Amino acid sequence: MSFFNEFKGLLKQNIREYGMYIALAVIMIIFSIATNGVFISSRNISNLINQTGYVAVLAVGMTLVIVIRHIDLSVGFLAGFLGAIVAILLTKFNVPVIVAIIVALLLGLLIGLFNGYLVANVGIPAFVATLAGMLVFRGALLLATEKTGTIIIPNPSFNAIGNGFIPDIANIKGVHVLTIILGIMAILFYVWSEFNTRKNKMKYNFEVVSYKMFIAKLVFVSAIIAYITFILSGYNGLSWTVVIVIIVTALYHVITTKTTLGRHIYAVGGNPEAAKLSGIDVSKITLIVFGSMGTLAALSGILYSARLQSATTTAGTLFELDAIAAAYVGGVSAAGGVGKITGSIIGAFVMSSLTSGMNLMGVGISYQYIIRGAVLAAAVIFDVKTRNKR
Repeated sequence: MSFFNEFKGLLKQNIREYGMYIALAVIMIIFSIATNGVFISSRNISNLINQTGYVAVLAVGMTLVIVIRHIDLSVGFLAGFLGAIVAILLTKFNVPVIVAIIVALLLGLLIGLFNGYLVANVGIPAFVATLAGMLVFRGALLLATEKTGTIIIPNPSFNAIGNGFIPDIANIKGVHVLTIILGIMAILFYVWSEFNTRKNKMKYNFEVVSYKMFIAKLVFVSAIIAYITFILSGYNGLSWTVVIVIIVTALYHVITTKTTLGRHIYAVGGNPEAAKLSGIDVSKITLIVFGSMGTLAALSGILYSARLQSATTTAGTLFELDAIAAAYVGGVSAAGGVGKITGSIIGAFVMSSLTSGMNLMGVGISYQYIIRGAVLAAAVIFDVKTRNKR
């Protein structure tokens, strides 16, 4: 088989997975041309990635919720409410930053477990249970901020989570050396990981792509990592938000692809009845997934409050819809059982890139909503059509 035919066949077989990467590349090329290169500048890409952070974290949790065939509408205002709790702890009670963060994460976990209990044990549909939660946390956020409207957070350590960058190890003008080093390490780790995976597959006689295609993939992905590293190193380097998103993505990627828990989550999403008959505790999986979603909502609220350096009455508005859109655009199936964490992160960047690019072009907010809605509808239509072909 020629290189081109093999590439064509792989693209056809994995069009659901590769579709979002193609969409992101097309969007970036179009906006780069339309804005005369401003969109692809170091400053804009750095801001774009930082702005995507709180939605990307939510999208990770929402991916698992949708995979097990549920939905969580409460996470937006839950994030806003827990961000306000952190702000109150820091400003009114002078609690250390790390303690305030731990309190918010534990509250998020408990609230997520309660949502999971309502769904798994009481039998309330997730849509209704989390819709009620959305109203409750909307009210709780208004109560928490009713005296001042906005709670300003003057703590520089906390605000650095949303606005700070990792320190550099050398003083070279125009280049963030530590970011360059981390980028090189990421490329080396990726190459080592891919060779290791290929070796294990061949050991157990699994089908692998040709050596030429394998090298082409390594070069392509390494070039993307190198390019992003180069862009970020030209403007302050990696931010703490990006570091947190990378850690969360890596952790959930390992859980969903390398652990028994991950296999059980996808088994429940693929066929809940069959999973139950095979001995999987479906209620326990539902509790874990919703508990995880609550914790990530708390983390999202922390990132958002730190970025704004305040908690406001409107914090969390439409966050849940952005996370759901990112998951669907990233390839998560509306029917459950299918979807990758990395895909949802790319989906979050697709939606953020659309907003950033249209803002730079001066597109009106009304048209922005219409275009983003059309992209979401196209993603779901694509999911339905490709699923029916299998």
